[in-house]
Amino acid sequence: MRTNASAIALTLSALLGCSKSGVERIDLSGTATYAGQPVPVGTISFLPAPGNTGPGGSAEIKDGKYDTASAGMGPTAGPHVVSILGFDGKADPSKELPQGAPLFGPYQIKVEVPKEGGVQNFDIPQQSAPLQPAPPADGRA
Repeated sequence: MRTNASAIALTLSALLGCSKSGVERIDLSGTATYAGQPVPVGTISFLPAPGNTGPGGSAEIKDGKYDTASAGMGPTAGPHVVSILGFDGKADPSKELPQGAPLFGPYQIKVEVPKEGGVQNFDIPQQSAPLQPAPPADGRA
């Protein structure tokens, strides 16, 4: 899906562009649920909010769980905007859906990342309809 792939690429570019050496990253882990169920597959990104000059962080979501320590991409302490993308995990390459269909539109929430790290769980509220894949460029559905 081009829309979600673009959002992920933009988020990762922002994270990599803000990285600094010698900055203390915070390990966070937790769960991501939607409609009371674990998010099968997705991404979670921690983008520094105004007033936070540290780099952001990110992690993959698998079976409703994420851990920033697994990829060494923990955020710094302080205010962040968390952006979560969730998919059903049923890949469909013919429709350019490598992670499956989106479960919800991009979900964002402000959080304060504590200096000691720890567990941060996210329960994505039911929102408007999920994003729909763009039709193929050749016009076939």
